[in-house]
Amino acid sequence: MKRAKIAELLDTDSGSPPEVAASLRDLEWFNRWFGGVSTSTFLVEHVARKTGLQSLTLLEVASGAGYVPATVIRKLRAEGIEVHPVLLDRVLSHIQCGSRNGTRAVVGDALSLPFADACFDVVSSSLFAHHLSPEELTRFVNEALRVSRSAVIINDLIRDPLHLATVYAGLPLYRSRITRHDAPASVRQAYTKAEMREILTGTRAKAIDIERRYFYRMGVVAWK
Repeated sequence: MKRAKIAELLDTDSGSPPEVAASLRDLEWFNRWFGGVSTSTFLVEHVARKTGLQSLTLLEVASGAGYVPATVIRKLRAEGIEVHPVLLDRVLSHIQCGSRNGTRAVVGDALSLPFADACFDVVSSSLFAHHLSPEELTRFVNEALRVSRSAVIINDLIRDPLHLATVYAGLPLYRSRITRHDAPASVRQAYTKAEMREILTGTRAKAIDIERRYFYRMGVVAWK
C-alpha cells in the first residue's frame, strides 16, 4: 500500500469545540487500548535503563492534553523511574482539552522548538510523525535531537492494509466525525519501518532503534 498524504481535520481544528474534544477523547481510547501507552512506556523505560537515569525530563511534542505522558509517568513511577514532563502543542485548544495536573504546557512549533540546546533528557512524540513529510520528519528529529540530551522517541503507526481494514471496521465506535475521517487518513499516510529507518539515517542521530509493537505500532529511539 503506497503512502498517501491526506490532510487531517484535527490538524486544523476543522470542527466545533465539542467535535474536537470528542476526537481527542477518541485518541485517548486508541492510546489506552491499542498500544499507544504501552509503546511510549516501553520506550521511555528503555532510554532510562540504558542511560542509567532514574529521574528524567521529557518534552512531549504534539501532546494534546497530555494523556499519554501522564499515564507513562504513573506506570514508570511504580518501576522507580520519575518522569518530569513539559507538553508542547501548536494549538492551545488541544492542550486545554482536559486536566494537565499542573504540568507545564507550551504552545509552539515542532519544527522550530522554542527551547535552548540540551534542555531535556528526552524528547517524545506519539501519533505525530505520520503527519510530516519525509523532509519535515528529518527536520523535526534534528530539532528534537538539538534540545535533548540523550534521545528522541517516536511512537507512531505502521502503514499496512490489514491495519487500514481494522480502522474502517471500527468507524461506528468513534465519537467524532473528525475521528472517522482522520483515523483512516492516519494509517494511509503512516510510514513503514523500512521507510522510517531510511529517513532517520539522514538525521544527526548517532544510532537508531526501531521495533514493531502491539497493534501496528512502531517504537523508535533516535540516540543523540
